[in-house]
Amino acid sequence: MKYSLILVLLLSYIFLCEAKVKLPVLVSDGMVLQRDRDITIWGYADAGETVNVRFLGKSYTVVADNEGNWMVLFPSVKAGGPYMMTINELEIKDILIGDVWLCSGQSNMELPINRVMDMFREEVESYANPMIRHIKVPLAYNFHHPQEDINPASWSNLTPENALSFSAVAYFFAKDLFKRREIPLGLINTGVGGSPVEAWISEEGLKHFPVYLNERDIYRSNEHVSKVKALDRERRNEWNGVLSQQDAGLNGKQKWFSSDYDDSAWDEVDLFDKTWGSDGLNPVNGSHWLRKQFNVPDYLTGKSAVLRLGCVVDADSVFINGTFVGTTSYQYPPRIYTIPENILKEGMNNITIRLISYSGYPGFVEDKPYKIVFDEEELSLEGKWRYSLGTRMPVLPGETFFQYKPTGLHNAMTAPLRHLNIKGVLWYQGESNVGRYNEYYMLMESLIGDWRSLWEQPELPFLIVQLANFMQDPPRPAESHWAELRNVQLELSKRIPCTGLTVTIDIGEWNDIHPLNKKDVGKRLSLQAQRIAYGDQNVIADGPIYRSMTVEDNKLILSFEEGTNDLMPMEEVKGFAVAGADGKYEWANAVMDGDKVVVWSEHITRPVKVRYAWGNNPENTNLKNKSGLPASPFEATL
Repeated sequence: MKYSLILVLLLSYIFLCEAKVKLPVLVSDGMVLQRDRDITIWGYADAGETVNVRFLGKSYTVVADNEGNWMVLFPSVKAGGPYMMTINELEIKDILIGDVWLCSGQSNMELPINRVMDMFREEVESYANPMIRHIKVPLAYNFHHPQEDINPASWSNLTPENALSFSAVAYFFAKDLFKRREIPLGLINTGVGGSPVEAWISEEGLKHFPVYLNERDIYRSNEHVSKVKALDRERRNEWNGVLSQQDAGLNGKQKWFSSDYDDSAWDEVDLFDKTWGSDGLNPVNGSHWLRKQFNVPDYLTGKSAVLRLGCVVDADSVFINGTFVGTTSYQYPPRIYTIPENILKEGMNNITIRLISYSGYPGFVEDKPYKIVFDEEELSLEGKWRYSLGTRMPVLPGETFFQYKPTGLHNAMTAPLRHLNIKGVLWYQGESNVGRYNEYYMLMESLIGDWRSLWEQPELPFLIVQLANFMQDPPRPAESHWAELRNVQLELSKRIPCTGLTVTIDIGEWNDIHPLNKKDVGKRLSLQAQRIAYGDQNVIADGPIYRSMTVEDNKLILSFEEGTNDLMPMEEVKGFAVAGADGKYEWANAVMDGDKVVVWSEHITRPVKVRYAWGNNPENTNLKNKSGLPASPFEATL
């Protein structure tokens, strides 16, 4: 009898453990629920299990269906919190009711605050706000079907420590918006670096793009994906293995990073000279070694410092006086390494960089910091270095980024969010579609329609960040795919209702596809949100928006949309080019005439076309309104 009772109790315990309710990742401590809309709470359990949900004085009971899914719907409530919710034996704490914003796109949306601390350290370290929450959706993809849940993650309150992992764009957006609205804000960050727009669109949304669905179908075989991954990994490991075996800097009598290594026979080169990474015709891939001597005064001896090495193409490992201080495996992040105490000595010290180039021109990005920084002093590392080639390698083919394939990110990172109502979308993407700008309008139209259907909100606010200025342009007016895609983004904001465009043509960096100034991006997105999502018609959210033009003699007179045309006075408006019927553009003169701009060129007697800020990185563009917001690049024809 005793053993029978124990067995019954044990079986009951096992049953209770197996029958526990399971919650999706989003339904967890610290979550933010959308105010003024019905609140959906959902989850999973054994088929037929009874689930009781208690929240804000209301209690609902539901039975899990045959597949174990359950869902309850609470009526909408006003902003507030924090609150607690119980679901059977589970407790969910610290819940806020406010506005939830989906922040998506590619790396400029994903990029965290810790990458922009050079510009905003003091501000970030002095600000906390428990009414702002952030969750980063982990990378995942699925080519078979929309998933029911995302990979494990958690909501974070905005503290100086937590902020470092927040999307920088979303952080500054939320900070500005909270100051103006004082409503709790939830930020769902789904950004994936390098992702093209088609990866974020559903199968239904891509039905007019069979080439992308066919591409998706190639990767529907899990066995094929596994084989490609294994082959990529094997090729990379073999390449790196041969590199290490053949690198003279690692395999001689003395390693080249040794503090007392004699580099006097090496070539002397300038850090930014392109010739050391080339054989005169082609880039040299493999390992490149650079060394430099620098003097440390006695009062800095033994102190810790920060080493700044700008950005490196592609990977690097760095040594100070033979001691390893840092490494980065790909080209985009800024190199910021800590030099520990007692590494630096009085007098001459040395720094050694082992640079690895995989498939392009090796080098150091100009106009970035290259120095050793102490509390109140710094030592420059620019100028002449010693250089030697470790070994030359063939190009390492790039690995297959499955997350970039059509439908994959939609199924794994967007579709699972659909039960949580949202206020709107912040979208910063386009760099990966620049080469296919001609199809970007239709793809984005599909994406916006797709997501509005997913959340059953036909007027879901969709706020787009236009691509920033980047790279360098030739001295004469020229064609530009970057300008073409910006123009498509402008047209999207004009034609599709409840969309807004945040122009960033004035805050990019020629040498960095990830410009630091994410604060102005966030603040301008906040202006668009106030106008579109919150209906504040008194907010000026746009710079001058081109409307129409007329011609008088050899001059074009441009008009701008009402409400954006209170132009900032300028003696000379820069950034315009005009063309005649032959389509050959020439730089143009431009002046303001009240709320209009008059444009002409001495070289074109009958202008019929005009462009403004047309290029990869148009210089000296200065057309803005008195709100300080820049005009979007545009082109127009009579």
